[in-house]
Amino acid sequence: MAKLLYQGHGSFRVESEAGTVIYFDPYAGEGYDKPAHFILITHQHSDHNQVAMVPKTSNCRVITWEDALAGGEQQTLTLEHGSDTLVVEAVEAGNENHDPSQCVGYILTIDDVSIYGAGDTSRTGEMETMRTRKLDYALLPADGVYNMDLDEAMECALVIGARHTIPIHLKPGALFSRERAEKFNVPGRLILEPGQEITL
Repeated sequence: MAKLLYQGHGSFRVESEAGTVIYFDPYAGEGYDKPAHFILITHQHSDHNQVAMVPKTSNCRVITWEDALAGGEQQTLTLEHGSDTLVVEAVEAGNENHDPSQCVGYILTIDDVSIYGAGDTSRTGEMETMRTRKLDYALLPADGVYNMDLDEAMECALVIGARHTIPIHLKPGALFSRERAEKFNVPGRLILEPGQEITL
């Protein structure tokens, strides 16, 4: 089964059962020991796109918001590595601090598990359509400074209706805030500390 390692802030790593390694918005914490096959970047801010810190395989592919919004349209990418076939779907993201034309979230499907990494965003219209997808995991920012606050993030969690929702990007300048995470009170809440890995 696939695994997810939360590294802190907005950074996490996903590894398939067959060993395909995907990093999402590398910047924070530990857990950069496994060479990447794919790196997903939601936007250009420096706390989400430290690609240089990630060890890479010889054929590593870096997917940026520019790739994800090629031609001005959200792209769906099918990625292959070994026996794995991954699907990466760009979805709407943005707020007053993040230009929607230069910012995306991603829904990653791997080993029949769907993971929504929202990136930096507030509530979007596209979230209204996600409930029908019956997503397995949603990782939502909730710092209340550059992104939505806890109340709005909880509203989004209810709208999206993922099986588990993980609060991330909780405190500017910090990897994590346990206090804020505990206030994120929604069905299926899953709190991950930086460095904690779960089986999906």
